[in-house]
Amino acid sequence: MIIAVDGPAASGKGTLAWRLARHLGYAHLDSGKLYRAVGHAVLAAGGDPEDAAAATRAAKSLPATALDDPALLDDGVAAAASKVAAIPCVRAALLRFQQEFAEKPPGGAPGAVIDGRDIGTVVCPKAEVKLFITADVAVRADRRHKELIARGRPIIYARVLQDLKERDARDSNRAVAPLRPACDAIKLDTSQMDPDAVFAAALAYIEERRTDGTATR
Repeated sequence: MIIAVDGPAASGKGTLAWRLARHLGYAHLDSGKLYRAVGHAVLAAGGDPEDAAAATRAAKSLPATALDDPALLDDGVAAAASKVAAIPCVRAALLRFQQEFAEKPPGGAPGAVIDGRDIGTVVCPKAEVKLFITADVAVRADRRHKELIARGRPIIYARVLQDLKERDARDSNRAVAPLRPACDAIKLDTSQMDPDAVFAAALAYIEERRTDGTATR
């Protein structure tokens, strides 16, 4: 079983995907880390994340261990990730990795939960369950601001809000695999929901799909 969880930055999709995977015993892949790792590799080499050749080289030579680098949480890396993600050759280089993860979940897991921005539309269009998690940009900025403060990284809210608006614009308007819900995805607006409520709603939908037989191969 494949569960695709898509949505914009700071919508809560990553937390939801991780909780679903843990609850169901499925393998979890945060596809955003792939693009963050590529962006980080380009920055570390002194390159420009919008340089297609440099970004593609980084994507093709990306080691699996790169996904564990704590530097991927940096805001500068997040911005770089959004830029490299708009490059078609980068997306092509990382597409197969994601599809193989979904088709053959590591550790013999009975299913996979993958979160990102184009999982239900491009990476796994035949996923049995597709969730699109969203929230008002002001709410998402507040969440991200509090998260950064908690990490000991003071930053003004206005800067966080502007960064998210810019990322949303890049992700939604890119020519290849733009951010948008799949036509058969269930949409959850988490603006007024806490993580527990989001998890309960998503799990109820998954169980409903299992019961009526639509989420079985």
